[in-house]
Amino acid sequence: TNRHLVVGIDIAQQFHVARAVNYRGIVVGHPLTFENNDEGFTKFLSWIKELKRINRLDTAIVGMEPTGHYWLNLSKWLVEQNVEVVTVNPHLVKRNKEN
Repeated sequence: TNRHLVVGIDIAQQFHVARAVNYRGIVVGHPLTFENNDEGFTKFLSWIKELKRINRLDTAIVGMEPTGHYWLNLSKWLVEQNVEVVTVNPHLVKRNKEN
C-alpha cells in the first residue's frame, strides 16, 4: 500500500546489503550494508525505523532470497521484532534483474 516501506536484502555470508523503496518502486534512502550478527541486525532495524519516520510510512515488509542458510538468523530475528518477512524465489529475482 502507499503506507508500506518495501525492503529488499541481498543476503551474503558476512555482510548483507539492503535497499528500500516505496510502494511505487521509487528508491527511499541510501543502501545499507550490515553484518550478519545481532549488532548488524539492530543497525538494520534502526535504519528501517528511520526511513519509516522520515517518509511517514506505517509499516515495512522485508524480502530476501533464501541464499544457503545465511538468511535464517536474520529472518528469525526480524520475525521476533514483529517485522513482516517474505522470501523471494531466486528464479524470479534473476528474471527481474534481466528486465
